[in-house]
Amino acid sequence: MINITGLKKRFGRLEVLRELDAQIQENKITAIVGHNGSGKTTLIKCLLGLDKYDGGDIFINNFKLDGDWGYRNQIGYMPQIARFPENLTASEIISMISDLRAGPVTTADDLINYFRLSDEMEKPLKTLSGGTRQKVNAVLAFMFNPDLLILDEPTAGLDPISSSLLKDRIHAEKEGGKTIIITSHIMSEIQELADTILYLLDGKIFFEGPVDELIEQTGEKNLERAIAKMMS
Repeated sequence: MINITGLKKRFGRLEVLRELDAQIQENKITAIVGHNGSGKTTLIKCLLGLDKYDGGDIFINNFKLDGDWGYRNQIGYMPQIARFPENLTASEIISMISDLRAGPVTTADDLINYFRLSDEMEKPLKTLSGGTRQKVNAVLAFMFNPDLLILDEPTAGLDPISSSLLKDRIHAEKEGGKTIIITSHIMSEIQELADTILYLLDGKIFFEGPVDELIEQTGEKNLERAIAKMMS
């Protein structure tokens, strides 16, 4: 699904991605993990075309990223913090994004009901809790039925019920054939969701493989302790 070869990105003298090579498998959930400053956010921005990289190649479904942004129509993106005009209602934001994307929206109403947002749709964004805003972001990410989902800290701010609903939806999307990339600082969440780990260290892939393999390789009992051991 995604092939990354020799990816390089620097900001001034700071080399953030250093000839990074990775493969993100189709129909799998891949977690990108690493300490702050490891290059996670920069890698995601390169995938989304938000940062122009300095060298290397990215192919998504055999499409080379070279300035033609049409490939973004295949992607649903859920940022950790989405910024929209505070005076707009959730309903207006969904309509605005639908108009901008100009693609078929067949699941928005179902998603609104699924995430229990019906009573919140006509309220201004500034009056909504952080968790409710996050559920609106989830609707925006899923509603175009994209082939690729990129979810950055997707459960941030969610209560246990909403978090469970989102995790169930992520699993369902995978079962429906979607390719999913997630980031999270909650290692139990990664262990619950992900098939594969990409562990970044100093701008390169330090480990790439199944979650269970990483745990076994470090001799630890769970992913949180395995990652902590690698970080130390």
